Amino acid sequence: MTHHLGHEKHGKVVNSDGNTRNGTSKKTLKGKNGSLPIAVPRDRDGSFEPQLVEKNQTHWQGFDDIIISLYARGMSVREIQGHLKELYHTEISPALISAVTDEVADEVRQWQGRPLDAVYPILYLDCIHVKVRDSGSVGTKAVYLALGVTMSGVKELLGMWISPNEGAKFWLSVVTELQNRGVRDVFIACVDGLKGFPEAIESVFPRTQIQLCIVHLVRHSLKYVGWKERKAVAANLKEVYASSTVELAESALECLERKWSSSYPLIAKSWRANWQRVDSLLCLSARNPEGDLYDQRH
Repeated sequence: MTHHLGHEKHGKVVNSDGNTRNGTSKKTLKGKNGSLPIAVPRDRDGSFEPQLVEKNQTHWQGFDDIIISLYARGMSVREIQGHLKELYHTEISPALISAVTDEVADEVRQWQGRPLDAVYPILYLDCIHVKVRDSGSVGTKAVYLALGVTMSGVKELLGMWISPNEGAKFWLSVVTELQNRGVRDVFIACVDGLKGFPEAIESVFPRTQIQLCIVHLVRHSLKYVGWKERKAVAANLKEVYASSTVELAESALECLERKWSSSYPLIAKSWRANWQRVDSLLCLSARNPEGDLYDQRH
């Protein structure tokens, strides 16, 4: 306040507007160690802005994080209120808890609807299943994730969506939303083997090449193999997907087929069936060995 007014308390007023102190206002800060009454200094024209404890602040910084953490774990407003009272011996109103969670919800909605880049060279689409508390009960829900690689090579989480289960129809709504938020082209989309998934992407981005997830294919292949031969089969599979050209990859697949078809015929069969959606990266490299991806596409 002294710095703001330019003079000490009871000192000579040297500022031109004649602003002076005007007592204090009392309020109580709530924190994890209890409550603390404080007196906030005031000036006559109301231009003073406290820095450590801001105007309208009623709890310590970081207390919002505690409320949000409890809310994210599925606790209701009343449950959070009771938990904070039991743990920190401080009374928090339901209105304050709602205000904190609503503010975060607004930020989440802004993040969910933010504009995206026009072009993403690579787009990873996958789904994870998590336990979620909903209406007092805990159940498993599918969380859809879209991870894009920007033109500068930086990975960016484009969005998250929640659904009771995973399906190609919901993925169609996801890629449609990405298009509505500004995405105009995706070079390669990396997905798992969900039925109808590639077709859903191609209906929105017809020029996008679909690359099936190699990890899913390898896991699917190795589930037929016994433990004693799994390491050898995995090494032969790596020769296929780690090849630098399409020709070398096809040659490695033929070698794998000759070596293991008698014991595990389904391995080569599954790779052959999905080969068109496995060699997208190799085909792109073979057709466009030089130059910038964006220039080649546009």
